[in-house]
Amino acid sequence: MRIVSADTGGALLDRNYTPVGLIATAAVLVEKPYRTASMSIARFSDPFNYDMRGRQAMRDEVLLALKLAKKVKPDVVHIDSTLGGIELRKLDDPTIDALRISDRGKAIWHELARELQPIAKRFWEEKGIEVVAIGKESVPVRIAEIYAGLYSVKWGIEFAREHGSVRIGLPRYMDVVLEGKRLVGRSLDPREGGLYGEVEADSEGLEWEVYPNPVARTFMVFEARRR
Repeated sequence: MRIVSADTGGALLDRNYTPVGLIATAAVLVEKPYRTASMSIARFSDPFNYDMRGRQAMRDEVLLALKLAKKVKPDVVHIDSTLGGIELRKLDDPTIDALRISDRGKAIWHELARELQPIAKRFWEEKGIEVVAIGKESVPVRIAEIYAGLYSVKWGIEFAREHGSVRIGLPRYMDVVLEGKRLVGRSLDPREGGLYGEVEADSEGLEWEVYPNPVARTFMVFEARRR
């Protein structure tokens, strides 16, 4: 099975390790043996002007996943919303009201579905590919999360080169290392079977370190500064 997924991750942190805003949305194509992506693309946001309520991330993820899916024609698209695996094309108002999610979650989906449900329905009619709201149960969603962290670090490297320093909060249970001109991200959860990702990145002229977030257990921080 060939699966496209997308997720948003990686946060710019202030001096108190508080997230300012999210940085990158990544879409990935995942194929057997389902440990990494065979293709990835990214969309970068402005973390200084970011809607942290969840609407922006979900919209960006669906649109970016469909952009990649149109190119690679997967069997299915997984999105990071835990709605029991329901097809996005079926998310009309009565269906959303019947979901076993919080009132806040329903309000977000009532707003998002006005734009995204018709897009998913048209995509299914034209391509025969379902967009499924499966959430964190999906391995490709987790791989997309790792890639979102990698692209956020890549953004952070350029930010540090221009502004002197940066502090990036990585997704949960994720570590990164710079190996030459490769940025490698790996899951720290031993139950995940060695999930990882790679993107190109050049850290020349920078010093960097990765360490636990002191105010958010299970999260790591990437910090870089100009030499």
